[in-house]
Amino acid sequence: MAEQILVIEDEANIAQFLERGLIYEGYRVDVAYDGQSGLSMARDNPPDLVILDWMLPGIDGIEVCRRLRAASEVPVLMLTAKDAVTDRVKGLDAGADDYLVKPFSFEELLARVRALLRRSNTTSRPEILRFADLSLDTGTHRAIRGERAIDLTAKEYELLELFMRNPRQVLTRDIIFDRVWGYDFGGESNIIEVYVRYLRQKTEAENEPRLIHTVRGVGYVLRED
Repeated sequence: MAEQILVIEDEANIAQFLERGLIYEGYRVDVAYDGQSGLSMARDNPPDLVILDWMLPGIDGIEVCRRLRAASEVPVLMLTAKDAVTDRVKGLDAGADDYLVKPFSFEELLARVRALLRRSNTTSRPEILRFADLSLDTGTHRAIRGERAIDLTAKEYELLELFMRNPRQVLTRDIIFDRVWGYDFGGESNIIEVYVRYLRQKTEAENEPRLIHTVRGVGYVLRED
């Protein structure tokens, strides 16, 4: 059966454009024009993917994303006119899986939809990843350092999982962008540094030895000193 996509977009022309295009590509599509209606549709007819506008009447896209993420792991592609890195980080921290700035090409949107659905459909059986005194539960998305539990946001989890699956290997910025975000924010973006800092703050909160190290001019590596 074709995947079900929920479009939450208050601009009727954009919503209808997406609906027609996605149906033509073989997807089943529901459309909501405000946040509350979108949340109700997601509850009553759970989608395989949500395309979510940031600026919505009533409940905005950031809050809708948080509520969607609290209830399920459905992939969320956020649409917005906001293109500053801080805005992108805010959307990703709310639980969005990808980010597309308006105006966008439909071909690019389709590519990101396909990538998110592939990622969602290939999730593996939960397991416990371990390195040194750090462990990561791929089922609950929680980490433990020693005996201390660590709560992670969606992107923090994905980045840490990448490191945990590739210990002692130097991961370049290009690899991290591709594996965690699925695209490049641009050469000037510091979003990787931002999220590495978040992970270090959480994994070193009680002065534990650093595990995520910088390889200058290349990327990062998970290793013990």
